[in-house]
Amino acid sequence: MLKPLSELVADARRQCRTVDPEEARALLAADPVPLLIDVREPEEAVQHAVEGAINIPRGVLEMKLMAMCHNPMQPILIYCATGGRAALSAVALQAVGYRDVRVILGDCESIACTLNQGA
Repeated sequence: MLKPLSELVADARRQCRTVDPEEARALLAADPVPLLIDVREPEEAVQHAVEGAINIPRGVLEMKLMAMCHNPMQPILIYCATGGRAALSAVALQAVGYRDVRVILGDCESIACTLNQGA
């Protein structure tokens, strides 16, 4: 029996840490500065872009991030359009060894609005 995507996402959300956009903004002003990763597809990422975010689509996230970040303790904040891909991405990054991965809750418009306030 195939597991519906909604169940996969729900399972992933239970396994990852989350922050709201205000908490994410505070973390981005802290030291060490987290990597901010948008896991949407490039054509989506141009809408409601967040200044300083790195666009790495979910399908290539582990490969690209492992090539650019060798520190398993590097704080990482992830977001997408609705949080589903971000949750799945967080679980995947935890599986390869990243220890401080958090999903920003909310839709990308509200996330961009909040995070771009301090930019």
